Amino acid sequence: MEGGAELLFYVNGRKVIEKNVDPETMLLPYLRKKLRLTGTKYGCGGGGCGACTVMISRYNPITKKIRHYPANACLTPICSLYGAAITTVEGIGSTKTRIHPVQERIAKCHGTQCGFCTPGMVMSMYTLLRNHSEPTLSQLNDALGGNLCRCTGYRPIIDACKTFCKTSGCCQSKENGVCCLDQGINGLPEFEEGNETSLKLFSEEEFLPLDPTQELIFPPELMTMAEKKTQKTRIFGSDRMTWISPVTLKELLEAKVKYPQAPVVMGNTSVGPDMKFKGIFHPVIISPDRIEELSVVNYTDNGLTIGAALSLAEMKDILANVTRKLPEEKTQMYHALLKHLGTLAGPQIRNMASLGGHIVSRHPDSDLNPLLAVGNCTLNLLSKEGKRQIPLNEQFLRKCPSADLKPEEILISVNIPYSKKWEFVSAFRQAQRQQNALAIVNSGMRVCFGKGDGIIRELSIAYGGVGPTTILAKNSCQKLIGRPWNEEMLDAACRLILDEVSLPGSAPGGKVEFKRTLIISFLFKFYLEVSQILKEMDPVHYPSLASKYESALEDLRSRHYWSTLKYQNADLKQLPQDPIGHPIMHLSGIKHATGEAIYCDDMPVVDRELFLTFVTSSRARAKIVSIDLSEALSLPGVVDILTGEHLPGITTNFGFLTDTEQLLSTDEVSCVGQLICAVIADSEVQAKRAAQRVKIVYRDLEPLILTIEEAIQNKSFFEPERKLECGNVDEAFKMVDQILEGEIHMGGQEHFYMETQSMLVVPKGEDQEIDVYVSTQFPKYIQDITAAVLKVSANKVMCHVKRVGGAFGGKVTKTGVLAAITAFAANKHGRPVRCILERGEDILITGGRHPYLGKYKVGFMNDGRILALNMEHYNNAGAFLDESLFVIEMGLLKLENAYKFPNLRCRGWACRTNLPSNTALRGFGFPQAGLITEACITEVAAKCGLPPEKVRTVNMYKEIDQTPYKQEINAKNLIQCWKECMATSSYTLRKAAVEKFNSENYWKKKGLAMVPLKFPVGVGSVAAGQAAALVHIYLDGSVLVTHGGIEMGQGVHTKMIQVVSRELRMPLSSIHLRGTSTETIPNTNPSGGSVVADLNGLAVKDACQTLLKRLEPIISKNPRGTWKDWAQAAFNESISLSATGYFRGYESNINWETGEGHPFEYFVYGAACSEVEIDCLTGAHKNIRTDIVMDVGYSINPALDIGQIEGAFIQGMGLYTIEELNYSPQGVLYTRGPNQYKIPAICDIPMELHISLLPPSENSNTLYSSKGLGESGIFLGCSVFFAIHDAISAARQERGLPGPLRLNSPLTPEKIRMACEDKFTKMIPRDEPGSYVPWSIPI
Repeated sequence: MEGGAELLFYVNGRKVIEKNVDPETMLLPYLRKKLRLTGTKYGCGGGGCGACTVMISRYNPITKKIRHYPANACLTPICSLYGAAITTVEGIGSTKTRIHPVQERIAKCHGTQCGFCTPGMVMSMYTLLRNHSEPTLSQLNDALGGNLCRCTGYRPIIDACKTFCKTSGCCQSKENGVCCLDQGINGLPEFEEGNETSLKLFSEEEFLPLDPTQELIFPPELMTMAEKKTQKTRIFGSDRMTWISPVTLKELLEAKVKYPQAPVVMGNTSVGPDMKFKGIFHPVIISPDRIEELSVVNYTDNGLTIGAALSLAEMKDILANVTRKLPEEKTQMYHALLKHLGTLAGPQIRNMASLGGHIVSRHPDSDLNPLLAVGNCTLNLLSKEGKRQIPLNEQFLRKCPSADLKPEEILISVNIPYSKKWEFVSAFRQAQRQQNALAIVNSGMRVCFGKGDGIIRELSIAYGGVGPTTILAKNSCQKLIGRPWNEEMLDAACRLILDEVSLPGSAPGGKVEFKRTLIISFLFKFYLEVSQILKEMDPVHYPSLASKYESALEDLRSRHYWSTLKYQNADLKQLPQDPIGHPIMHLSGIKHATGEAIYCDDMPVVDRELFLTFVTSSRARAKIVSIDLSEALSLPGVVDILTGEHLPGITTNFGFLTDTEQLLSTDEVSCVGQLICAVIADSEVQAKRAAQRVKIVYRDLEPLILTIEEAIQNKSFFEPERKLECGNVDEAFKMVDQILEGEIHMGGQEHFYMETQSMLVVPKGEDQEIDVYVSTQFPKYIQDITAAVLKVSANKVMCHVKRVGGAFGGKVTKTGVLAAITAFAANKHGRPVRCILERGEDILITGGRHPYLGKYKVGFMNDGRILALNMEHYNNAGAFLDESLFVIEMGLLKLENAYKFPNLRCRGWACRTNLPSNTALRGFGFPQAGLITEACITEVAAKCGLPPEKVRTVNMYKEIDQTPYKQEINAKNLIQCWKECMATSSYTLRKAAVEKFNSENYWKKKGLAMVPLKFPVGVGSVAAGQAAALVHIYLDGSVLVTHGGIEMGQGVHTKMIQVVSRELRMPLSSIHLRGTSTETIPNTNPSGGSVVADLNGLAVKDACQTLLKRLEPIISKNPRGTWKDWAQAAFNESISLSATGYFRGYESNINWETGEGHPFEYFVYGAACSEVEIDCLTGAHKNIRTDIVMDVGYSINPALDIGQIEGAFIQGMGLYTIEELNYSPQGVLYTRGPNQYKIPAICDIPMELHISLLPPSENSNTLYSSKGLGESGIFLGCSVFFAIHDAISAARQERGLPGPLRLNSPLTPEKIRMACEDKFTKMIPRDEPGSYVPWSIPI
């Protein structure tokens, strides 16, 4: 079949015609590489993160309407876009023309930090506004449900979008008919008026208005094209694949006869990911284009017929419409479907995926198939032979040949019957995250009573997620027919269904006991739902439910979000133009929002550029027997393959890293994901294809050590152990009233920076000079390791960083290794080489936060005072040391958090295991060490019968005190944060309200917890705290500033410009900053540890003061002059207008022999109070409200500082609740992308979030007495962990279960559900450990 067709579509109002289209090309690489529109970002390649969101507009010639919808460009084949108009972030506005109100508001409301997710957010919001110019808050939350952000914590993004809503700034919850704005907030006292505090970080009045008439019009040419009926099948082909787009039903059927095995693709959301991630290849793809018969909607007497080509989003609108018009008894099924359509994937996928595709794919965890199967739905099929109707039943779902589509048939439409009177349908699902997450278990249930006698006439129950296909509990339902709807029936049903829907212990996906419990918990919910309706329909015959059982019925619904912020206004004594203390917008905010901000992979292709991709180990511990490169090298476009032989004797032993890890392994591998070779080819596609053809033969080695427990057993530790001791622990244990011992295990965390590891290396062609453009936190390390690998001196290697799309500690050590190998390739071939990791490779190779095991033995008095504490910390370091020992040290130094333990001993070990090396991640050991201490305190409180906050208060540092390592501390602000948080959160009132709620609800429980924070800031040595800056004044009076800090979203460049503006007393607009480079500032320290703005700011300040001192005579001669005058005058008098600034570092030392020192410069204090509600039957939880009080000193920029606090808080909340890494028993990581690994999305943030900063109290020798806030907020996320803990305790207490309650982190739905033991958890079968091989092991 010849691919001769032309592809025609529009991008941003311009016509694109492609003659020779490769059907494998997706829209994302086409936009980025071919059209050079780099605003649309690559985040995951699987439709899971929303970074590549674009708007697609299509004209329907029948309805004469234009449909605008959001789509993931990474999954959209360009062949499917014939006749469509694409709008990307560049198309709606830019700084060169005019910016769009969406772009302006997201930037000015501080909704961007690293800015990498921003174009996707902007496009999701823009598409919503094209369809609804005044959206409601629920439309807004829906619209952003498919977009992830790792930096901001979403609150400012929601604030920006709220400005378009009909009502802005109000919680819209009108509880008791009172709006939150009319009363003191939730009974909070009104904030004092006056100049001390401020409540807004932006002023809405200045925003550009939204004018729908100004948007790009739909191209008239496309309308005319769509109206013409003369089109014929379009065929696009390459040497590997043919794409057939029939435009009539007849042509579609003919194509299906000719290519019976070809899949029919509509949205490519199922076939696409399979081809990308599972390597399934289809030589022919059939993609029907606007065939009317496939998009029908027919309302018949007995139900609704919906065309198979309609998207899930269109289906949702159709059903919503029908449910509004028809009586409720007819629409039971439609309500149930709507419930699942609301949470299924994100809006982008819902708008791409078709109903037919969803049904025919028959994914085992499909949300709709269980419902359609119990609803007696039928499928209308068509082939050349004629029409046929088949039931959507269990045989169809199991793909039995007799009940399936024949190869030449296509699915035309689906009939969904109305429900009858006395018929009830319900839908249930539980996932790791409420929205945009595949269900762990889902279910559709239908019962029909025929008449009001409560005797079961029909019963149908289906489950997804519990087997290789959707499973119907046919036999159980059969046996229950004729029984009355009562408790005995329920009990029998549970036993029958557990027996029929059996799940082996080794089932894929794991969580087996949780899944078994959900199977019957859902059934119980269905029983209650139906009983409730029966009672309403016929109150005489049906007993009412126990009132405390009613709570099982409501879902944990979100109300709308609202938040308050409170911070100090800038000092009144400041000069009016002094920007310090003002909420200045992020320097790149507008460019983030327009897609003009350039990240590493957005840099244009360099002449003769090559692409490098890695081949990594597939075994956790093995000898490499042989590597066969011959087939890979023979493929077209492959230039070279590097192995360890090319890079002799180079290890990663540089600077602060003392480990010797080979860059490329040659003889042995010690983890899955270890780099073995690097394939270099002309293009990314060719490099990836060749990498799959490299053949490596392994021989497994023993023992395989994956967990901390295995490491302890095999004494597999990195030397040395670390120890910290103060007081006399052994004596103290003899004096106490009670002693308890316990342990807590804490899982790891993936960085999930939105921009994956990226680098471009350009050899200069003379003097062995080489430029490395890379997304890193540590340019000096890149320079050093590259120079060593190339065997040149460091002055030949220059490393440049413009901005980083999120890092969180993950772009330090591994980035150096990747960059060094890329540089070696570039140098060897004398050509530029680019290396961009895919999300899955990135997560696999780079490691993350250390899993921890904490053991404690604690001695305490009956009033909760802890007198003796003996602790052991173990972290899972992985195969190489990396920064693991440093993490253990920081964990030990910070473990006491806010408490004074008079007698304390703690020892720490870094465990060597066969996992990829874990590394720095925001918080650096403290989030783990702090959790262990808080878990210990919570258990002490339970043992004493005291509320945890009492025990926290009684053990807290007093004002002037000493830490275990003998550093002086003044904890006045700690106590103030604690008291203020108690007050603003109305803790005592709400504690009582929670207890009242819990006494009235059996299946839902609320929990409330409050946690203090003392986060010490310091980098461990003076040398690690030095910083330098360079400031030039040009003759027109403008200033260029450079410093050693990296901009990765935290706003350090913005703060540096504020510093120059204050010091030189010049407007912000006269100051520019170009990026960070080893060419301007040599020998920099890594950017991390919450000190980047602090250290570099002091260096910038030093440079400015040097300049001012030099220029003082000139300025005093002409005090009213401008900077232009002064610069010219200085030049005329030969006075240098350039200065370097330097800061030597804070005093910092620790002696591990004596356990004494002064490692930290200052402490960040804070407190957080969180309230949650859990569903004891499913393990779901909802974050209701969080109050945070922080002591931040004098804030340089409250907008950036609050952004850091809430961003870290949400990241910490993810760490302690839903972010779960799964490894196979062979050490293979399963969770390699947003589809398996869930970071918090918009649905997870607390419905109320209140943040207030303490008024500044003392001056310190930091930059303008400010404090660094990058990391401290992570730990406050554990207030959610302990609130859930509190709720689970309430449930267990009511069920009479014995304590103590020990919960490990993260508190996933699985752990929550299994801890709320009840009759259902007792009923399920349990597998004997050792009798099966589990799917995953707890790391």
